[in-house]
Amino acid sequence: MPPSDYRIEPHPSFGFPRVVPTPSAEVIARFYAEHFYSGEYQRFNNSSLEAQERDRAFNDGHREDICAALQRCAGRPLEGLRVLDIGCGYAQALEHFRTKGMICSGFDPAPEAVGHARNQGLEVSQAGLERMDVFSGRRFDVVTMFHVLEHLADPVAVLTEIRDDVIEPGGLLVLEVPNDFNALQKAARELHGLAEWWVAPPAHLNYFNGETLSRLLVGCGYRTVHMEATFPLEVFLLFGDNYVADREVGRACHARRVAFEQNLRSLGRVDVLRSLYRSLAEQNLGRTVVAIAKA
Repeated sequence: MPPSDYRIEPHPSFGFPRVVPTPSAEVIARFYAEHFYSGEYQRFNNSSLEAQERDRAFNDGHREDICAALQRCAGRPLEGLRVLDIGCGYAQALEHFRTKGMICSGFDPAPEAVGHARNQGLEVSQAGLERMDVFSGRRFDVVTMFHVLEHLADPVAVLTEIRDDVIEPGGLLVLEVPNDFNALQKAARELHGLAEWWVAPPAHLNYFNGETLSRLLVGCGYRTVHMEATFPLEVFLLFGDNYVADREVGRACHARRVAFEQNLRSLGRVDVLRSLYRSLAEQNLGRTVVAIAKA
């Protein structure tokens, strides 16, 4: 969608910024089926299998943080819990959940990603994001959506359908979304004279922070029980490292972020890392925000 064809407006009920008008269902479906995991686009969004494998240890550390929070929120070990990952991609999150003894299922629109997931012995279906009840009435103790909600044409309808038809009553919903229009982004944009680089239809249609995400969850019948952020990458822009203008600078910044986290983990300071990221979420800071909510 050319820039002249859309604008950003607050959602009338929940206030999160969104793209108006919404691209058609056909445009969105074609984009994810044909471009998101293949061709040129995957070079720019870290969705390629190569990029995900390269950062596997780093991402598994993040998944371990989420599992620790999940276990605390569930009040029981994760073993035996049924988890559905919506938009599961190459299913690396499901692979990690499987190591915890969880019963794993997922679906994704991209045939390449689904084929890879099935080769890992996982129950993954190829399906679009138009409906959530892909597994014919089965309900799940945990439903996860990592970097999915920002892509949806109608996130309110999707969260409502999950609550009504997919998640067990009292089950846990895990969402991770980019934390956009945050204070550090705005400061970095002003410093470098940048456009709003995070506004990216037809890929991203909705923009959240911890406050608006929690408001949306409550409005859709959930109760937020945990929130954390991830490393605030925008600090590099404020250091003067313009990764928006130069992807090589971006790779270097990412490597430093990875080193920061892995050094704390290797030194046994994971509690410090998790406390830091919970505090950032309270300030609506951090590159992404993770919310766990009870249905």
